[in-house]
Amino acid sequence: MSSTENASYQAGQAKGKAEEKTSSLMDRAAETASNAKESIQESGQQMMAKAQGAGQAAKDKISGK
Repeated sequence: MSSTENASYQAGQAKGKAEEKTSSLMDRAAETASNAKESIQESGQQMMAKAQGAGQAAKDKISGK
């Protein structure tokens, strides 16, 4: 193998590794974003439930229950 062929081979190897690393990082970023979205949705649902409970308690207090 000539030095030009070796350099080309090495460049191809480096490119393949970089593409794999990029793909892995993108997958991790997508998973992190998905987890954050789920967490925010759960927090929002909990806040709505608390607000509804507080609203009901206020209604009950006003109506004398």
